[in-house]
Amino acid sequence: MQITGAKALVTGANRGLGKAFVEALVARGAETVYATARRPELIDTPGVTPLHLDITDAASIEAAAAQVGELDILINNAGISTPAPLLGDNLDNVRREFDTHFWGTLNVTRAFAPRLAGGAILNVISALSWYVYGPASNGYAAAKAAEWSLTNGVRIELAGQKTQVTALALAIADTDMMAAYDIPKLPPADVVALALDGLEAGKLEVIGDNVTAKVKAALAGDPADFYADVQAALFGQTA
Repeated sequence: MQITGAKALVTGANRGLGKAFVEALVARGAETVYATARRPELIDTPGVTPLHLDITDAASIEAAAAQVGELDILINNAGISTPAPLLGDNLDNVRREFDTHFWGTLNVTRAFAPRLAGGAILNVISALSWYVYGPASNGYAAAKAAEWSLTNGVRIELAGQKTQVTALALAIADTDMMAAYDIPKLPPADVVALALDGLEAGKLEVIGDNVTAKVKAALAGDPADFYADVQAALFGQTA
């Protein structure tokens, strides 16, 4: 997929990875870059077209798709992170996680898919698509696991119209979502450069950092061993 001269749209483009994506697309010569957000007035990246898009609202998605028309690249980046234990007092945040990461991504993809023949979709998933580390993140992890499966399924369904579907999986980038964690983090621009290199190279999956690479590799092993290591890292004890 060639970015130069392309018409691209990024969800959640007002900050973090989304902002880094639109900046990189402009720098790589995309002809038109739609930078979308629930509050497009917050988008200040030069050379982009701000556009209102709430991926949890069907009318907003329909209006954005009608305004954009044909498209070469769709980057499903918008996301949230809430305290969402699966067995907590209520399921409100779990539903919000799925409404955003699964249903939101799917509905945006459904709206733009007919306009993406010969183009590409990039979905931002997570290392937490493949593991969990604590109750508060369980709703997020479950929704991201569903988004990973969605990505693989859509890839098959769009193969006939030659739409490339790529997943970017990462663990730790220096974004607002990770601001509370005092750990080494990758600059968003580095992650985005890796993702767009992979997109242009036709990769189906881009692994954004070493943590994610280790998590995915561990899927082939015994989960008892993997989760013993997670528990030891988090709580200083083994099962």
